[in-house]
Amino acid sequence: MTMKSIGFIGLGTMGLPMATNLLGKGYPLTVYNRTAAKAAELVDKGAELAASPAAVARSVDVLFTNVSDDRALQELFYGSKGIMEGVHPGLTVIDCSTVAPETSRGLYEELGAHLVDFLDAPVTGSKMGAAAATLFFMVGGREEVFEEQRELLSALGTNALYFGPSGSGSYAKLAHNTIVGINAAGFIEGMALAAKAGLDPEKFVQVVVAGGAGSKQAELKGPKIIGRDFSVQFALQLMLKDLLLASRETSRFQLPSPMLHSASSLFQMGLSKGFGAEDLSSLVKVYEEWLHLTVQKHPNETPSDVPMQLSMPLPAAASASERRRANRVSVGIKLQLSVYQWEQEGAFTGQTIEGVLYDLSESGLQIISTFPLAKDMFVVIHFPQEADLPPITGKIVRIEAKEGKFRYGCMLSGIAPYIRLKLEAYIADREKEVEFP
Repeated sequence: MTMKSIGFIGLGTMGLPMATNLLGKGYPLTVYNRTAAKAAELVDKGAELAASPAAVARSVDVLFTNVSDDRALQELFYGSKGIMEGVHPGLTVIDCSTVAPETSRGLYEELGAHLVDFLDAPVTGSKMGAAAATLFFMVGGREEVFEEQRELLSALGTNALYFGPSGSGSYAKLAHNTIVGINAAGFIEGMALAAKAGLDPEKFVQVVVAGGAGSKQAELKGPKIIGRDFSVQFALQLMLKDLLLASRETSRFQLPSPMLHSASSLFQMGLSKGFGAEDLSSLVKVYEEWLHLTVQKHPNETPSDVPMQLSMPLPAAASASERRRANRVSVGIKLQLSVYQWEQEGAFTGQTIEGVLYDLSESGLQIISTFPLAKDMFVVIHFPQEADLPPITGKIVRIEAKEGKFRYGCMLSGIAPYIRLKLEAYIADREKEVEFP
């Protein structure tokens, strides 16, 4: 029986080892990557290098795609010399990218009009699973097409489950990665607590892995954190991208998702600090900055005292707040705001703008800026260095415009009680008599 000819586009962290496994199992393989140098290893082993995505699609029976986000996938299909220019009846496209379900459904319908089958088949298993061919596929599309390609998926992983119509695989992956992100953040937060208490992180990871808190994230990320190895198994910026995609779906379903929201905020902080291209375990560096320590191999020193009075009231801060409201004056503290917004499906951009803290309310902050923002947008608020406060994530819930300036009501999320008290004390110390224009 003649083996199917296979194409593979997207030779990144996951794509390269997947393509290598296909080649090693004897499949005729044609590859394309935007950076051709990444394909050199495969070409040396016998793969054909195509000049464009269209050329790959034109020459194979089954085409795998695996790229970083929705924008990259759309460009791959519809850009100059893209896949759509090379499709032919009988071709099957298997997309392993993590993208929005509507992106998967759109490609399914578009390709179907050209008599081309499409499966959304994102994977779990990380870089190591891709190399060891132990990936787990979550598949959406026509079930008969899934059955036709099951043997091929088995060459790359240990299991593949069919979830339903087009988009179902993408939904499964976003739900899965919601748990991954929350789990990773929870593990890292626990690690930070243990380290601040003076515990040996290596011993603590052993307890986590063996106990009720055990998880794949503890197994994979514990050694990386302790060894200060933030090389990429799964990039922080991709984890954030998936959490933001999941947030869009929970909003669409009107599903409250407080843990997803908190995890997204934490990974947004990691991105704002420049850790996006590192492994998601680099989130620990956000906590390390807050706690003024490094989570690493234990040096056997005596645990330090950590005085932390979380429930002590601050009358001075409260009275200052009352005076500000009575006189309608501004606190006048200059802030930097990291702003994140969607460009298109699966892609987001960030930029830093200036603002001024106007007031502290029971549920959040009021901030003045000349930069126009939209309701429900998330911002990461950076205070002056003298404040010794961590970045705080806020959601814009109210906007008041006046003479070219905007006053934003920002609802704070995931702020610890002692951070709130510290913020109130700082504002009380910096109170200024500046009228809101």
